Amino acid sequence: MHCGPCARPVSRHPVPAIRRPLCAPNFGLVWTCTLVTAHQAEAVVLRKWPVHEADEIVSLFTRSHGRIRGVAKAAAKSRRRFGGALEPMTWVTASYVERPKQDLVRLDACEVLSSPLSDPVNYARAAALAFYAEVLEEALPDHDPHEAVFRLVLAVLEQTRDMRIWMPVTYFSLWITRLLGWMPSLTHCTLCGEAFGAEAAWFEAWSDGLVCSRHKQGASRALCAESLALARRIFQSPVAALAAEDWPANRAADLRRFTSQALERHLERKLHSAAALSKLGEGTGQSTPTRRTSVAMEVGERVNVSRANSVEAMMCELNKK
Repeated sequence: MHCGPCARPVSRHPVPAIRRPLCAPNFGLVWTCTLVTAHQAEAVVLRKWPVHEADEIVSLFTRSHGRIRGVAKAAAKSRRRFGGALEPMTWVTASYVERPKQDLVRLDACEVLSSPLSDPVNYARAAALAFYAEVLEEALPDHDPHEAVFRLVLAVLEQTRDMRIWMPVTYFSLWITRLLGWMPSLTHCTLCGEAFGAEAAWFEAWSDGLVCSRHKQGASRALCAESLALARRIFQSPVAALAAEDWPANRAADLRRFTSQALERHLERKLHSAAALSKLGEGTGQSTPTRRTSVAMEVGERVNVSRANSVEAMMCELNKK
């Protein structure tokens, strides 16, 4: 038996379809071949959305095929096939089926390789994980594999533990900006080419590049010489080499603000997780916590009591406050 439209031998479950073959003047019942491709790939879960009664649409960043979206049938009901594998920033081996001319793949199973729920999830760690997921979801194109970005994600996930989030967040924000091609020169002024040396650089939210003190504007923010040196060191060192250092919230805060604004400018949207991290950093350095920081700690304590709660549920609860 052969496919009516393409004359290809039908080898897999032929299905009847009403089509107009090229050689037939009228519509007729013909047999068509179902060309499906099964994949198994390493992936990091980015987001999920409920659809229908029990299904979920899942966004995955795969190592071999880039960012894809798929339908996980009955994922909200059945814990047997997926369990906690669909939580954001879970590293999995995903098994899925791709059909031609369909945007969504069919997600059949996920085997957990590393889960963020294996360690206690407080607000700070949830905000960092949400930042990784939001940037990757918004910045990466569909079906475009990026091995360097995938290795970066796995490296920072390994270091994002408890309250020790500021080093991996800073490392990720710098490297993702560079890998996406949005990182300006950190050594010379964009306008005149003068080297910064031991002086601070200046940046603005609405323009690319760093400038020297002679070209700064009234609304410019400073990027201190220590942060510039730290950024150059980050680009020369693996993330594990920086793990033993002390990273309070105020260290490289200007560097994180610079990269967050660069990401938002190129993505043309605000990053809600970056705002949450900024609020968290401000509250950490205050003797009296702000209301949002108090709410964050309250939510974080509830999640620590029940580690089965998802990172997404925690962020949603915080946004309601």
